[in-house]
Amino acid sequence: MAPDEDTSMPEQTPKYKRSQRSLHVLTTKFVQLLQESKSGELDLRDAVRALAVGQKRRIYDITNVLEGIGLIMKISKSTVKWIGHTLGENTQLLANRLVELKSEVKGLEQMECVLDQQKRWVEQSIKNITEDCRKYPFL
Repeated sequence: MAPDEDTSMPEQTPKYKRSQRSLHVLTTKFVQLLQESKSGELDLRDAVRALAVGQKRRIYDITNVLEGIGLIMKISKSTVKWIGHTLGENTQLLANRLVELKSEVKGLEQMECVLDQQKRWVEQSIKNITEDCRKYPFL
């Protein structure tokens, strides 16, 4: 190469922003593709094309996790099937559970306030006793 030639690498601008390529976003889109597909089955090659994923490895990472937690199962080498709950299924049950949990959290927060107050009282009592002992060491 001649000394006056530009030896720097050309900047590669990614097609998508980094946040759009995160596993979280890809997983959300992957699950959406699965739930929208007929019979809940999806060919992974189609998913790679639809999600414009540069590396198939990312799709395999997603499918391995979803299979591990019991939301999908592999039908063949390149096909998976959704076996988790569908959107809207058990909605009322989940809404009721959410109300129960929020109520439980509120009760626990109130209990925490009571316990914090009692802790402060005990700490103050201990402080008062130790100060009294210093004032009157020979009583």
